[in-house]
Amino acid sequence: MDLARRHGLSAQAVRNYERDGLIPPATRTASGYRVYTDIHVVALSALVTLFRGYGYRTAREIMRAAARGDVEAVLSTLDAAHAQLQRDRETLASVAAAATHLAETPAPPDRPLPVGALAHRLSVTPATLRKWEKAGILAPSRERVTRYRLYSPEDVRDAELAHLLRRGGYRLDHIATVVAQVRAAGGPAALADSLAGWRERLTARGRAMLTGSARLDDYVSYLETSAAPPVGVTGGAAG
Repeated sequence: MDLARRHGLSAQAVRNYERDGLIPPATRTASGYRVYTDIHVVALSALVTLFRGYGYRTAREIMRAAARGDVEAVLSTLDAAHAQLQRDRETLASVAAAATHLAETPAPPDRPLPVGALAHRLSVTPATLRKWEKAGILAPSRERVTRYRLYSPEDVRDAELAHLLRRGGYRLDHIATVVAQVRAAGGPAALADSLAGWRERLTARGRAMLTGSARLDDYVSYLETSAAPPVGVTGGAAG
C-alpha cells in the first residue's frame, strides 16, 4: 500500500488507524477494496508526527477531536501538552541549579542523623521534616528499638535540596520530582553529567511537538475546507 509505505507504516497499521477513527474512512471499490485519497495522506502525516511529539495516547485524543470538528478540544489538549513540557523544563532548571548547589555544599555527615539534629542543621522544625516525608521527599529509616527516624547521608542531601527549593518557592510535589531525579541519577555528580542529555531530549520533544502541530494544522484546515465525511468505524471488507 503506497499510503502506508509513504509514512513508514504497515498496511495493517493504516487499517487499524482507520478502524479506530484516527483517520477518515476510506471509500471502497465495487469489490470492497479501500481507496485512499489526499485527505488520508494529510491525516496520516499529522498522526505520525503527533505520535513523535505528544505520545500515542494524546495523539489519538487530538486526532479524534479534529475528526469531530471540535477545534476547541484539539487546542485544549495541545495546550495541556505544552504546559507539561514547560513544567518539565522548569524541573530541569531546578535540578540543574540544585546540582550546582549540592556540588558546592559540604558533604553530609557519614553517620545517620536523628530528626532533631537534621532539623537543627537546616534551621527547620521536626514537623517540617515530617511534612516533607509525607510528601514523598524524604524516606528516613527507623531505629530498631525506639522507632525514631534516622536520616542517612543521602537523606540529609535530599533534605538540603528540598530546603533549597522550598526557599525558592517551589511546591512540595515539584520538589519530590526533583529529589527523585537526583536519587535516580545516583547523586548530584552523576546528575550533573545527565543534564545535557536530559536537555537534548526536551529540545527534541519540543521540536517534534512543533512539527506535529504544523501537520495537524494542515489536517484541520483540510477538514474545514473539504467535504470530507466524518471519521467513524469502518467495516472489515477486503483491501
